[in-house]
Amino acid sequence: MSSIAQKLLLKCDPESSHDFAMKWLNRTQHTPVARLYKEKTIDKPLTVAGVNFANPVGLAAGLDKNGDCIDAFASMGFGSIEIGTVTPKPQPGNAKPRLFRIEEKQSIINRMGFNNKGVDYLVENVKNARFKGVIGINIGKNKDTPDTNAIDDYLICLNKVYPYASYITVNISSPNTPGLRNLQYGAALDGLLNGLKQAQDKLCQTHGKYVPLFIKIAPDLNDEQIQSIAGSLIHSKMDGVIATNTTLSREAVKDLPNGTEAGGLSGSVMTTMALEITRKLSVALDRALPIIGVGGIDSPLAAQQRLDAGASLVQVYTGFIYQGPELVRKIAKAI
Repeated sequence: MSSIAQKLLLKCDPESSHDFAMKWLNRTQHTPVARLYKEKTIDKPLTVAGVNFANPVGLAAGLDKNGDCIDAFASMGFGSIEIGTVTPKPQPGNAKPRLFRIEEKQSIINRMGFNNKGVDYLVENVKNARFKGVIGINIGKNKDTPDTNAIDDYLICLNKVYPYASYITVNISSPNTPGLRNLQYGAALDGLLNGLKQAQDKLCQTHGKYVPLFIKIAPDLNDEQIQSIAGSLIHSKMDGVIATNTTLSREAVKDLPNGTEAGGLSGSVMTTMALEITRKLSVALDRALPIIGVGGIDSPLAAQQRLDAGASLVQVYTGFIYQGPELVRKIAKAI
C-alpha cells in the first residue's frame, strides 16, 4: 500500500480504516495491483521449534483475524504470518467503538473481543492461500464459554486447524475476553496445557506431522507470575511462548486523547515493558523453549534488543499499522 493511502487511512475512523484496508487487500492480493504493496522478502532463514522461517520478522495475530489476506501480507516481506485469534463459533466481538489510536505515541487501544467468523471460515482461507511459507494460527475461546469449559473451545480449534498450521498459538492473555487471563496461572494453566499436549500427541499420530504449540502471555505479570508460568510451560513440554499480548497499563498515555479508553494498549509505549518481560522470561526458562518477542517492535533497534533479551523471532503489529511494509524490510535487513 502506498504511503499516501496509508496516511489517508490514518485520518479516518480506526475500525472503518482497518475494514476498508482488509477488504482492499483481499480483493487485490492476486491481481497486478499487489505490486503497490509488495516488498522483497529478505532471505535470512532460521529454524525455531522445528519450523523453518524465511526470516525472523513475522506478522502478529490480530490484524488478519480470519485469514482473508494471507497472500497479501506474505507479499510484504514477512518471514511468517500469524492469523486469528479465531474461536469455534463466529462472534461479533464487543460493542463499537472499540479501536482507538494514540498517534502521539504511535500506539493503539483495542477492545475488539475476538471478533471473527469462526474457525471453519478461517480454515477454508488457509486451504485456499497460495503462500507456502510459515502460517501460525492463533486460537481462543468464545466469550459465552465458561472458564471451566475453556479447554473444550481450544480443543475444537486445535483439531480443526492442526492439519493446516505451521504452528499454533494458544491465546490466554487477551484483556478483552472476561476471565481469559485467569487461565495463565496455577492449576488452571496446568490443566489447559496438559489437555492441549495430549491432543497434540494424538493429532501428530493422526496426521503424521508435529505442529508446535506456542502460548501467548500478557505483559502485566510480576516476577512470581513469570516464574510460575515458565515452570508450567517447561513441565508440560510446550514448544514455545509468545511474549507479549497488549497491556492494561495506562501510565504512558493517561494524559493523552483516548488514553483512558478500556482495552489492551499496544505500540511504541510497550517497548520497554515487553522487553523486560522477555528478559525475565528468558532467564526463567533457561533456554528450555524459544520465545517470540512482540509488543512495541517499532524499529530495527527494538527488534535487536528483543533478540538480545532472549527472543528467537519477533512479530510486528501496531508499528506496522503506522509505518507500513517498509518496517518489515528495515528490521529484516538489520537483524
